[in-house]
Amino acid sequence: SRDAIEVEKPWVQAIPFFLGVASDDRLLCTAGITARDAEGKVVGMGDIRAQIEQCFRNVGDVLHAAGADYGDVLKWTMYTTDIVAFGKHGELWRSFFINKPASTLIEVSRLVIPEMLVEIEAIARVPAKTKA
Repeated sequence: SRDAIEVEKPWVQAIPFFLGVASDDRLLCTAGITARDAEGKVVGMGDIRAQIEQCFRNVGDVLHAAGADYGDVLKWTMYTTDIVAFGKHGELWRSFFINKPASTLIEVSRLVIPEMLVEIEAIARVPAKTKA
């Protein structure tokens, strides 16, 4: 079966997909996560560093809602409209690469909203729940 991972952000109610879906075998796949604030507004217009930070915070929200964290990520896929600018902030994005997951970085011509410079998705394992 599959479990929808719900994140408490008002704008999420308007989209036709979940930000994360987990399976019975403890695998979580996130949607492509962009640099939006809790209300759905794009964060960091023209500032790729701010967008990278916001994207990773937003992925973290999905991971935590599923009972996982950055150390549980098996693979990151990162999309950017400017691979050179993205790469200049390697110290930032690499800090989320706990336990050396697999990773792919792709340059695209544009994202769904023109002001978006970055989109990030993750595949993670969801730790087994321990009995209290």
